Amino acid sequence: MEDDDPMLSIGVFARHARLSPKALRVYDRQGLLAPDRVDAVTGYRYYRQSRLATARLIVRLRGLDMPLARIAEVLAAPEPEAAGLVAAYWEGVERRIAAQRELAVHLRIQLSGGTEGLDMYEIRQRDVPEQVVLVEQRHVRPEDLSVWIPETCSRLEEEAKAYGGVVAAPFVVYHGEVNEDSDGPVELCVPIDPLRASEAAEAGTPVRTEPAHREAYTTLTKAQVEYPQILSAYDAVYRWIETNDGGETGPGREVYFADWAPAGPATEVCDIAVPVV
Repeated sequence: MEDDDPMLSIGVFARHARLSPKALRVYDRQGLLAPDRVDAVTGYRYYRQSRLATARLIVRLRGLDMPLARIAEVLAAPEPEAAGLVAAYWEGVERRIAAQRELAVHLRIQLSGGTEGLDMYEIRQRDVPEQVVLVEQRHVRPEDLSVWIPETCSRLEEEAKAYGGVVAAPFVVYHGEVNEDSDGPVELCVPIDPLRASEAAEAGTPVRTEPAHREAYTTLTKAQVEYPQILSAYDAVYRWIETNDGGETGPGREVYFADWAPAGPATEVCDIAVPVV
């Protein structure tokens, strides 16, 4: 019956929901929580008491700093799916916080004039043999890298199956700066069996030879790969090269040696490497 779900004025509803009337009006405009009745003469808004559960859910989601657009998706989804949306949102928050924590440490050291920044990363050297690689090159903005890299890598790894599969860790070469003012270009490389290079070339698949070289590198966790935190790792490698009287002989690159999707924030997934003399 209607009496079992009484109509509450916006003031009473707001108090019970622990919201302000102003917030309720905002949620109405955003399509999150429309009133059940609006008086045609006075414009007063009224809500069914049963809507309090939705209002309280919005309050809790806002407590996670969830944007209103994301809240709308949660409210529109059935419960199991809604729970997954909340979990996915919070996983993204934790990744961002982990990356920002690492960047804050680096910036604090850098801005205090200290030299400890070099100690944040262990810089090593290794010799890399000549490799034949399937390639794709593109101009990319920083915000697009997290999508372009895995999608392109998956596509090239699938193509590599025609030539014996992937034989070494894929890597991304930055032929130009990628930041707020520049878009590369960036080249993704997937190593294949050198003996199958001619087959790839004959099939029209973009392929090239990456020369053998020595490189200085440091290993990063998944959290440290997040932009802009990853820039501090590049700084550390280049500073190490300068300190050790070295000189780079090629552009910097990222070598992705681990399965990215299941890796946690503290899992090592990538090397930042720079070819050196």
